[in-house]
Amino acid sequence: MRIEGNHTLKGKPEKVWNTLTDPEILAKCLPGCEKLEKTEEDTYKATLNMGIGSIKGTYTGQVKLVDKQPYSSFKMIVEGKGGPGFVKGEGILNLQEQNDHTLITYQGDAQVGGTIASVGQRMIQASAKMIIGQFFTALDMLQEQQPPSSETSSGGAPSGSSSPPPNFFFKVTLRYLWNELKKILRIKN
Repeated sequence: MRIEGNHTLKGKPEKVWNTLTDPEILAKCLPGCEKLEKTEEDTYKATLNMGIGSIKGTYTGQVKLVDKQPYSSFKMIVEGKGGPGFVKGEGILNLQEQNDHTLITYQGDAQVGGTIASVGQRMIQASAKMIIGQFFTALDMLQEQQPPSSETSSGGAPSGSSSPPPNFFFKVTLRYLWNELKKILRIKN
């Protein structure tokens, strides 16, 4: 299954790079992420609770960042399995500066097997698109909540609590749905 698209985030590529490679921020923004912990350099163990259609379950796996070109691109390799099946994939993320924003383009391939594959490729692709959209919407919202002069840790993450703000995921879902509705109705900001 092919996955590709793009998204623009506020900030220069350096800031966006630090955000995309910080496991604490990623754990807050990945829908269904229960745990994302570093096991070795650029390798993380993940636990996600996800569902597609009526098939839901918990997946454990590994995320690895390779071929890193700081502030420009990296390759992500993902492997996971759980009761409903398995997922394997890899993709490339490219960052390109556009004024005070960064255009992120992504493309990759994924394999899905087991019970979860029975829902069909169209439904899996639609769900993947929705999850990616929610992820980028959450990143946007976290960046908006950060004061411009906020202190950051060495990895670029905001210091402080590791849990999302109250009602964060509800707000992310509403923002995502609003953005999709604006696309359909061709409403500009």
